[in-house]
Amino acid sequence: MSLTTNSEYGARPQIWFAIYQLLWHLLLPLAFVRLAWRARHAFSYLHHIPERLGFGYTKPINQGFIWIHAVSVGETRAAQPLIDAYLARGESILLTHMTLNGRRTGKQLFAKEIASGQIRQVYLPYDICWAVEHFLKVFKPKLGLFMETEAWPTVVFRCKEIGLPLFLVNARLSERSARRVNRFGKAGHALFQAFAGILAQTEFDAQRYQSLGVKDVQIVGNLKFDVPLYPGLVEQGKVWQHDMHSDNRLMVCAASTRDGEEAIILKAWNDLLLSHALSVPPLLCLVPRHPERFTEVADQINNIGLRFRKRSEWSGIPSECDDLDVVLGDSMGEMPMYYSASDLVLMGGSLLPFGGQNLIEACAAGCPVLLGEHTYNFQQAALDAIDSGAAKRIKGELLLTEPIALMESLKELLLNTAELKKMSEAAKTYLVKHQGATNRILAALDQTN
Repeated sequence: MSLTTNSEYGARPQIWFAIYQLLWHLLLPLAFVRLAWRARHAFSYLHHIPERLGFGYTKPINQGFIWIHAVSVGETRAAQPLIDAYLARGESILLTHMTLNGRRTGKQLFAKEIASGQIRQVYLPYDICWAVEHFLKVFKPKLGLFMETEAWPTVVFRCKEIGLPLFLVNARLSERSARRVNRFGKAGHALFQAFAGILAQTEFDAQRYQSLGVKDVQIVGNLKFDVPLYPGLVEQGKVWQHDMHSDNRLMVCAASTRDGEEAIILKAWNDLLLSHALSVPPLLCLVPRHPERFTEVADQINNIGLRFRKRSEWSGIPSECDDLDVVLGDSMGEMPMYYSASDLVLMGGSLLPFGGQNLIEACAAGCPVLLGEHTYNFQQAALDAIDSGAAKRIKGELLLTEPIALMESLKELLLNTAELKKMSEAAKTYLVKHQGATNRILAALDQTN
């Protein structure tokens, strides 16, 4: 991979950029109003406010970091094997986020390294010229790695101008996102051309970046296949599953569900229980994507009349779930436990047009996956999982009022434990087959030094 020497390639579009900066300055008060609004549910949204403006960093501040930007939870988890690899080399890491949940996840994954100073964790400032300028002057990273889809114009163009190599790694670009970029014409293309290089997950992603005029694109695979599951959580999940299987009970995990999907799932689940198709009623573990929606989803479960308990109110003893229809997973960082306890995962974000959520972690736990039709954010991973036999799609049209297709798909799989076992083995094979992105990314980045 070679860095382009054409000064016009990926150059900052002056008029568009001026308009962009004007809009940021006009809308900045609304950004703080939004934080205050979210602070109703979690006061932590108001912590570290100066960092949002590129200031307020506690000293001492080292320089020469490997800078990794992971906007939220999924990107932070995906970055874990890459961060671990750089730490093993003795590098110091600057880990930035945009969301509170991303920061919480980073702190949970790397508490020891943050405490020791090996990792410095801050918010990436809002994409305003003076905030970004101060951030870069304070930390002076030697290499920047943005995870997956992040491309903030001020940051990207400024890094190019000051000679800081900034790469988009584990990069993905859906057809919808590519169309959105194309609406901005040359200005949109210049943004991605300004990266020092793009390390794409799949051939699909690479082709879309190349259609934007990006020259430096390599296909390296998906880091999510290299993310380890925490053994303690896996063990907890297996204990839970063993306890349920001793009573011939199965569990389905509806993982990372989005607004509107819970109503579909709960209606289908209630219909499944009322059908008495299974001699022992299965258990649903419902895990909303966003913590601020836990209370809302609890109300939905209560309103439909299903017996449930929140994870936060549950001691973790499996037998406490014996008389429940639903467990509400209102906890952070416990997905490996939920997956390891489950016999089937219904992947959120795929029932309605949200693009799907990460199905790879479920496969890492050896859990079969049931998908809706909307998986464009994980297009290749979903297709490969289906081809390998690790996943299936819901059969038929999915309706909000009468989600018969979902209920029938769930019933068909839960009645066929032999098929579930076969899918579980396929999931493990699928995971191993696609590992290795970490080493390929490191090798590509090392070539630029």
